[in-house]
Amino acid sequence: MESLLIKAADYLVYQLLGIGAETTLGSALHYFLVSTTHIVLLVIIITYLMGIIQSYLPLNKIRAYLENNKKFGVGNILASILGAITPFCSCSSIPLFVGMMQSRIPLGIALSFLITSPLVNEVAIALFLVTYGIKFTVVYVLFGILLGVIGGIVLDKLGMAKYVADWVQNLAETHAIEEEDKRSLKERLPEIHKETVQTLKKLIPYITVGLAIGSFIHGYVPAEFFQKYISADNPFAVPIAVLTAIPLYIDAVGILPVIDTLVAKGVPMGTAIAFMMGAVGLSLPEALLLKKVMKKQLIFAFFGTIGFGMILAGYFFNIMFS
Repeated sequence: MESLLIKAADYLVYQLLGIGAETTLGSALHYFLVSTTHIVLLVIIITYLMGIIQSYLPLNKIRAYLENNKKFGVGNILASILGAITPFCSCSSIPLFVGMMQSRIPLGIALSFLITSPLVNEVAIALFLVTYGIKFTVVYVLFGILLGVIGGIVLDKLGMAKYVADWVQNLAETHAIEEEDKRSLKERLPEIHKETVQTLKKLIPYITVGLAIGSFIHGYVPAEFFQKYISADNPFAVPIAVLTAIPLYIDAVGILPVIDTLVAKGVPMGTAIAFMMGAVGLSLPEALLLKKVMKKQLIFAFFGTIGFGMILAGYFFNIMFS
């Protein structure tokens, strides 16, 4: 599908509009068209699938199991592993996060999924294996899962559940009072469609705005900017790398060529990995999208906690793989 989107964007930007591929405008517009179409389609598909799954799953039993194992962190571990095996970026993970909240899954457990999902990607893992070897890949995957588990637990202990958006809490209450549904899928579809459309109307405008900002930066901010400020000589390179990456929106696969370039230019591996984590797990488009499902207190706590974990990961990788 992605190759078809790229070909369509090539035609629209380079042939129909006549904008050169070497220009910053052409690069930014092409990136925006491909990314927006790709993400919006994914979000639509995922949101509908989540609606169907939610309609059939014994959510009360699942919620009870996760809540019973909450204090041992089992629910967080399971959610992080689920995030690791689902091939979603940060923006397309959010509909699943919303579905978990609608099902009254504890916030910390849902956040463990949301944190790990964009960081650990199957394709990225395969490329890591080929490029950097099994030791690096295993450590990265374990760190991504661990960050999700600890981040979810910490945010839950901070009492952040009350800062979920009111409309999500109201949906959760609605789902909570429903009795066992014995209707067929055909009978459920109108209700699923209605709830899905309501969710998409809230999410898609934020995806579009966020990707527009990310596309501008992608096209107009030169790579030399990153190489200058996150070099090996700067002791603050790791936190700068995370902060610099936040305005971007690149998935784990798309950013790998950037990581290779940075490492080739002398940027330490851990600093490059911290940059990658910031771009795929704490992007500005994600923040704009989360604004619709979280109150600002939770967004700040989420970014602060996970950003701190990414900085620690960067220093750890620098020590271990220098």
